[in-house]
Amino acid sequence: MTTAAKPIGVFDSGIGGLTVVRALSCRLPRENLVYFGDTARVPYGPKSPQVVREYAAEDADFLMARDVKMVVVACNTVSAVALDVVQKRARVPVVGVIMPGAQAAALATIRKRVGIIGTYATVNSNSYTNALRQINPEIETFARPCPLFVPLAEEGWVSHPVTTMVAREYLFPLTQQKIDTLVLGCTHYPVLRDAIASAIGPGVTLIDSGEAAAMDVERELDAHGLRNTSTARPNLQFFVSDIPAKFTEIGERFLGQKMGRVRRAVLQQSDHSV
Repeated sequence: MTTAAKPIGVFDSGIGGLTVVRALSCRLPRENLVYFGDTARVPYGPKSPQVVREYAAEDADFLMARDVKMVVVACNTVSAVALDVVQKRARVPVVGVIMPGAQAAALATIRKRVGIIGTYATVNSNSYTNALRQINPEIETFARPCPLFVPLAEEGWVSHPVTTMVAREYLFPLTQQKIDTLVLGCTHYPVLRDAIASAIGPGVTLIDSGEAAAMDVERELDAHGLRNTSTARPNLQFFVSDIPAKFTEIGERFLGQKMGRVRRAVLQQSDHSV
């Protein structure tokens, strides 16, 4: 197998990273992909940074054992506190979701007023705020945790009145801040895009960090001469650390297509020098 034909590896703490796989498949339809969801240990957000770094090392090692040509960190928590661990373990190009999402928001905002929504862990890490300030110190950010969006997305309540009500409740404070751009800082949130767009109102650009990361992946592939030019049907492989059946049932809504076989993976414990 040529290096260009090798798969892109994607990992997340659970199921949300499938929205990143979907974005990658749309932008790069010829690429082979290997996805790993650490469903036995989800969520990563409440864990300590050290534990997240250990998990990230194990996830990266698993993908490297599958002979991937690039690693995409679809987990916002890992992107915030352990991207350097993945870069060290992977020995191939690594793309996270936070910096691409921040760059896309910085380009989109006109009034330099950007809203950020995510889990408590992502919001409390200030990772998107710090990335945006690094790009343009003039940008003001307004962050809100939206924890109920995750179970609503997994339940498939995309157009449910409860989702509409929750979205309005969460996002009303941001409508008062006159933002013109909103970062969807959790990979579950694109599933609820319509409800979020309706609640935040017209004139606000939604930034899907997964889509932004897919654009970054495309640039990295071209920069390293790694784009797959094969016309063969791409091979998509899915692995989880627990409950493949439940992952498949929910995951097909996130992915927007049938997944085929989902296999259970056993991770090798990393050393603790991460």
